[in-house]
Amino acid sequence: MKQIAVAIHSEYVPGLAEKAKRFVEALARRCPDSIVLVGGYWGHMKDVVDAALAVGLKVVAFIPMEREEVRLPSGVIAVRTGCEYRCRSVFMIRSADAVVVLGGGVGTAIEAFMAYAMGKPLFVLVDTGTPTDKLKEAYPEYFDRRNAVRVVYLSDPEEVATRACAAEAGAIKGFG
Repeated sequence: MKQIAVAIHSEYVPGLAEKAKRFVEALARRCPDSIVLVGGYWGHMKDVVDAALAVGLKVVAFIPMEREEVRLPSGVIAVRTGCEYRCRSVFMIRSADAVVVLGGGVGTAIEAFMAYAMGKPLFVLVDTGTPTDKLKEAYPEYFDRRNAVRVVYLSDPEEVATRACAAEAGAIKGFG
């Protein structure tokens, strides 16, 4: 059973909901016993949660204190972290076996950097129309000289799911 954190924009971006749905459906086909970890239930995180529930995946939402009133669908496990947004991301990323970035802004980028710093296998969807698309240009393989994990950039959400399912902690450097 693999826990896959999904970092995605908390605001609407044209076309991103469909990419998120394609990722989740592929994830359910490739590793149907996986657990999807998200940081809330608004913006495109809602799209990920709804798609995951629709295909029978388990979902855990790490809720920041600023949004504890959010109503989650039945079946979603809520972890009310008591932390603000960035702090709640530490719990989510630390709990993950692999981290997937499906496109977003600074919060999503922070989660990508956390994953890298923690040595988590990291997969970034590009061509999303979001600021995280620029990570590939700025950091083609690694975020710094430590080469903690090789960042894998892909433009196909289904391939992202395939790679995330196959990832093993500490084994990402030579993958791809």
